[in-house]
Amino acid sequence: MLRLLARVLKILNSEIDPGQIAGAVALAAVLGLTPLWTLHNLLVLLLVLLLRVNLSSFILAWGVFTLFAFALDPLFDAVGHAVLTAGALQPLWSALYATDVGRLSDFNNTVVMGSLLVSLLLAPLLYAGTVYAVRQYRGTVRAWMRDKPIYQLVRRTRLISLYETMRDGG
Repeated sequence: MLRLLARVLKILNSEIDPGQIAGAVALAAVLGLTPLWTLHNLLVLLLVLLLRVNLSSFILAWGVFTLFAFALDPLFDAVGHAVLTAGALQPLWSALYATDVGRLSDFNNTVVMGSLLVSLLLAPLLYAGTVYAVRQYRGTVRAWMRDKPIYQLVRRTRLISLYETMRDGG
């Protein structure tokens, strides 16, 4: 747990652009909230490799979102069921399922459909929220914490020494 916190601190205190961290978090949400072995996740992994996102942030956020996904499966199932059984969309689903790509996408699974829709709706919010949070941390919290006496005390703990070791590349 200390190692994870040290990695988060390393990312936040680095010179990485907040947009790269936010992009990683948004893409990790799609990958982590949806079932892993789906066609759209190949596209997400391709985007991670093609876009300039921070891989450490992506891997950390992917693990966090994967933990949430199991708890949210009933919600994803309900959303997917509602979308797949909507009368107005039946011709679209039938036409899509008639294609090879449609069958490979596994969109007819209620959990896949629901989790994909929820994660795609959350991704822009996560992006904007992460950019804001990183900028707030770097502009306010980091400077505020360094002025506090408790920082000097915490600085001598194992967490900070672990962070400084990781920051220096050790």
